[in-house]
Amino acid sequence: MTEKITQNKDYEEIAHYIMEKFMEHPRRDELIEKGEAMKFMSGMIWRNYHSNTSPYYKLYRQSGRMFPREEIDDTKPDTEYDQTDDIRLHAIEGILEDMEGEGIHYWYISTLFKMWVDEPNYSELSRQTLIPRTSIAEAVEEARTYIKKRLRDNGIID
Repeated sequence: MTEKITQNKDYEEIAHYIMEKFMEHPRRDELIEKGEAMKFMSGMIWRNYHSNTSPYYKLYRQSGRMFPREEIDDTKPDTEYDQTDDIRLHAIEGILEDMEGEGIHYWYISTLFKMWVDEPNYSELSRQTLIPRTSIAEAVEEARTYIKKRLRDNGIID
């Protein structure tokens, strides 16, 4: 099924990825009982392989080119460990936590920012939250600006 959907000779990687994600899916048992598991998985394969915003695409594909698994060496880091990245990440987490306690507006924009980090698609966030896309985009941009200002004020970034 995966080979037919992807029409790619390197179809095993996405097949294994989809099987793993399906096994973790909360509706797995329900779909199996209804006999709709294969239909559901074929949709997962199609969306993950053909969408450039899917989690699979972000992990394994780039600009439409498939990277064979043997080209990826998980034993060697791509770059050396940079402690400043950890410092920045911890600072951002602290700023977001502070924002939640600074009033309803800052709680709102920090919450939408965190949701956007997990799902960087404004349309999908709009469907999940019933908040208009433009409002989400404005809130995310305001949060980014606020976080950058606080990082600059604290000397964490230039």
